[in-house]
Amino acid sequence: MSDHLAKAQEFEKKAEKKIKSWSLSGSKYDDAAELYAKSANHFKLAKSWDRAGSLYTTLSDCHLKSDNKHEAATACVDAANCYKKTSNKGAISCLDRAVNIFVDIGRYSIAARYYKDIGELYELEKNNEKAILYFERAAEYFENAEATTSANQCKLKVAQFSAQQEHYQKAIEIFEKIARQSLNINLLKYGVRGHLLNAGLCHLCRGDVVAITNALERYENLDLTFSRTREYKFLAVSSGFYALIVDLATAIEEEDVTKFTNVVKEFDSITRLDPWKTTLLWRVKEALKAKVLEEDDLT
Repeated sequence: MSDHLAKAQEFEKKAEKKIKSWSLSGSKYDDAAELYAKSANHFKLAKSWDRAGSLYTTLSDCHLKSDNKHEAATACVDAANCYKKTSNKGAISCLDRAVNIFVDIGRYSIAARYYKDIGELYELEKNNEKAILYFERAAEYFENAEATTSANQCKLKVAQFSAQQEHYQKAIEIFEKIARQSLNINLLKYGVRGHLLNAGLCHLCRGDVVAITNALERYENLDLTFSRTREYKFLAVSSGFYALIVDLATAIEEEDVTKFTNVVKEFDSITRLDPWKTTLLWRVKEALKAKVLEEDDLT
């Protein structure tokens, strides 16, 4: 370990000396880049991640001065991979710089991949707004590269985060669009019902009973097998109880909260609900409880 640190520092000093030389030739940056690369690699082998990331960033600067833009972007990615060990913020900064260079040189499919990586880092940071922004950019570039599956993966992330931000209509539109697109693709059609279920849950969160009823009719026409699925039954029962607590007496509303809970438990016992669905259903249940309390106050 100490041997790698010593070599890393040695190559770094040589690189700095090369940069400070009086040579007017652009080749000094190429020579320095080679030395910085060796230094960064040794820092990485020593698991000195921040120093390695810093040296890869400096390496990127050298490549830019030599007009080697692809190599500069690649060095930023190497820096980001090091910073991922210690700082998501540092990794995001390096990847953002990398994608800007890749876009500048027309490497859009590569840019899409790293836009997605940035979105995932913001997801880890629980910064949904930034995650949405970068997943949307990734989806756009994947679509331009005709990478439909990758684009849809990013769009589904956008839909999930949008729902978490209570932007339900945006989420609904994405889920429904992907469901329609997937119907005639053998590898994707089995996911249609899941997308429709997710869209339906967003309708429930909006609290518009007419909208969920109309949505179920559309889903049945979209996928003729949907009305025979457990997902359809789950949505139909849930929306029925949601409507019931809005319009009926307090005592009946309290029963509906219990029944709604039982429906969720029954579904979850067979098809495990993920945290995202659980969060949305919890919001619906809380809305039901709030309505009961409101009706209680009026009686």
